[in-house]
Amino acid sequence: MKHNVYLYILGMWAVTYLIRVLPLTLIRRQITNRTIRSFLHYVPYVTLAVMTFPAILTATQSPVSGALALVAGLVFAWLGGSLFQVSVTCCAVVFLAELVLVR
Repeated sequence: MKHNVYLYILGMWAVTYLIRVLPLTLIRRQITNRTIRSFLHYVPYVTLAVMTFPAILTATQSPVSGALALVAGLVFAWLGGSLFQVSVTCCAVVFLAELVLVR
């Protein structure tokens, strides 16, 4: 069993290393392809969304209150609310939803 753990660690190291080193070694000139540049532009936003979305739904006692806060935050942000206003609104929605839903 212990031998398998070392193989798993070695495999994870190899994959991580290759993902980070291959682009540096294979791409030596500026990327001019419009599609690839667009894809690379959105990678940080997608990564942040993928990490944040599950936390929004699972950080509360009930996934319903997290979903309600997500919807309220999206609507409030769409209407032009600042980051502080959106976060306070989401916290208030979770608080009220937890009072009503969890008893």
